[in-house]
Amino acid sequence: MAGEDGGLYTAQERALVARLEADLKAQLAPKPCRLAHSLSVARTAEDLALTYGVDPLWARVAGILHDWDKVVAEDELVARARRLGVEMGVDLGLVRPLLHGIVAARELPARYPELPDEVWHAIAVHTTAAPEMSPLDEVLFVADGIEPLRPPAPGIEKTRALVGAAPLDDVFWSSFVGGIVYVLEEGRYLYPGSIDIYNALAAGRARTR
Repeated sequence: MAGEDGGLYTAQERALVARLEADLKAQLAPKPCRLAHSLSVARTAEDLALTYGVDPLWARVAGILHDWDKVVAEDELVARARRLGVEMGVDLGLVRPLLHGIVAARELPARYPELPDEVWHAIAVHTTAAPEMSPLDEVLFVADGIEPLRPPAPGIEKTRALVGAAPLDDVFWSSFVGGIVYVLEEGRYLYPGSIDIYNALAAGRARTR
C-alpha cells in the first residue's frame, strides 16, 4: 500500500510509526531540539537499514524512541535506574549521560508490548555499545552519531563518508571509536566499561580479518 514511505510499509505499520511519533512529540514537547534530533535519527536509521539489509521498520521505531527519557532530570534518571537494578560497575551518578537508553529499554516495553526485544536491545546499547552488536544495534548507534542535524566534526564526517562504501561493521566501528576519542578530547569521564567493550570488539574484528 503506497504512502509517504513509497510503499515501504503496510497501513498498519504506518499507523504504528505515526502513533509512536505522536507519543514522542508529547513526551519531548519541552525539548524541541531533542525531538528534532530523535525524528532525524529515526529517518537516518531507516535509510541505513535499507542500505545494509536491516529491517527498516524496527530501525525507524528504535530511532523514534531512543531518546525518550532525555526529558527526565538527570537525578531522577539515576534514581529510576537504581530502582530498576541497573548495574554498570561504577556509581550511576558518574554515567548519567548513558542511562536514558537503558532506563527507557526497561520501562517502555510495558507501554509498547507489541515491539520486539531487538528494538529494546538497540535502545539499551545506543549510548554504550556492547561486546556483541546486532545489525539493528549498529544501525541505531551510527544513526544517532551521524544524523544530519549534528554539526560537522572530523569523526562524524569520517563515519558519514563510510556509509554505503564500507560494511556496516566498519561504519559502526568508526562511530564507536570516534565517540571515545571525542570523550577523551573533551576531558570528560570515560565509562570504564567502554574500554572492555572496545577490547572485545577489537578482538572480534581481529578474528575475522
